[in-house]
Amino acid sequence: MQRFGEKLALLRKSHGLTVRQLGKMLDVDHTYVSQLEKGKTKPSVAMILKISEIFEVSTDVLMKDVLNLD
Repeated sequence: MQRFGEKLALLRKSHGLTVRQLGKMLDVDHTYVSQLEKGKTKPSVAMILKISEIFEVSTDVLMKDVLNLD
């Protein structure tokens, strides 16, 4: 799960969302989203599920270290 933050940033930007907007969607502070994207903190299982639902990607795509988001 080394590349989770990179994937989250790519997904967020590709959907035209700011860190603040995604934070609101996830019911967390925008600083938490920023920390996730920078790899300073790891997401909980519940957070991974929320993110996968928002961006309509599988949890496997988010968790595997392959950067491909297809």
